[in-house]
Amino acid sequence: MNRWNIPPSLELEILERDLCCVYCGVEFIADNPEKGLRRSWEHIINDARIVTKENIAICCRRCNASKGAKDLRAWLDSDYCTRNGITPATVAAVIKKALETY
Repeated sequence: MNRWNIPPSLELEILERDLCCVYCGVEFIADNPEKGLRRSWEHIINDARIVTKENIAICCRRCNASKGAKDLRAWLDSDYCTRNGITPATVAAVIKKALETY
């Protein structure tokens, strides 16, 4: 179990699925010198009790810091997303599914 209570099997599944940021699409590069472009764990729906492959994803630190505790739909309407070309149509499939579900 990691510090976000994600079981090892789920952690591995998500690491294999999310090879780039689920929001902006930036590719993760090992030891990226730009900290904002490194991987970070994300609860798509801001509820740490929901530890499922549908609610846990990996995004870059920039997107995670921008989203914070904001509602997913509200965040997608933010200036940050507008400036970075992040829309419901451009996000990863796991995010599109969350938008359909919640």
